[in-house]
Amino acid sequence: MNKSAGYESVATVFIKGRGCAVNGAGTSSVRDWVRTLSSGSTVLDIGCGTGVPISKTLIEEGMTVYGIDASPTLVNAFQKNFPSSPIACESVEDSSFFNLGFDAIVAWGLLFLLSKESQVLVIQKAATALRTGGKLLFTAPSQNAEWKDVMTGQQSLSLGTAKYKEVLATAGLSLLEEFEDEGGNHYFNTVKN
Repeated sequence: MNKSAGYESVATVFIKGRGCAVNGAGTSSVRDWVRTLSSGSTVLDIGCGTGVPISKTLIEEGMTVYGIDASPTLVNAFQKNFPSSPIACESVEDSSFFNLGFDAIVAWGLLFLLSKESQVLVIQKAATALRTGGKLLFTAPSQNAEWKDVMTGQQSLSLGTAKYKEVLATAGLSLLEEFEDEGGNHYFNTVKN
């Protein structure tokens, strides 16, 4: 079963659009966030796609980046873009997260593509993989909502701020702040207690 949330079927179109948008939505927000980390921090980008623009931004800011994506086509593009960065072609739900601890984890444009149960699982897995004081940054609408993903036509789901706060607390994460970027993407910036 393809667990790429429909992105393998639209990978070529994605690569021609967001997958090559070096200054795409989220770049400045992720750059500001990553500057709160120590230089050389180890960061996991889950649902990394081609690595452009999020992993690229992390690498430019001196981070050691690992990536996970379930789309073989997007993983291949990531490997071409960042041959020195390890990447795993697997679903985030099934991933071992390289069996490593991370200083930070980014999930840009991923969580809301997953079911409620998978979102909870991924947040729990991220919390486990983070070192104490490590940060998780993810995007999802602040309101509880369901819609069709524009790229894939698949169902998307935001649990909403109240539910995300509950899930984060249960996983041992504290919400530091919420903010929006120039493209209207809503961010949850968290830290492991």
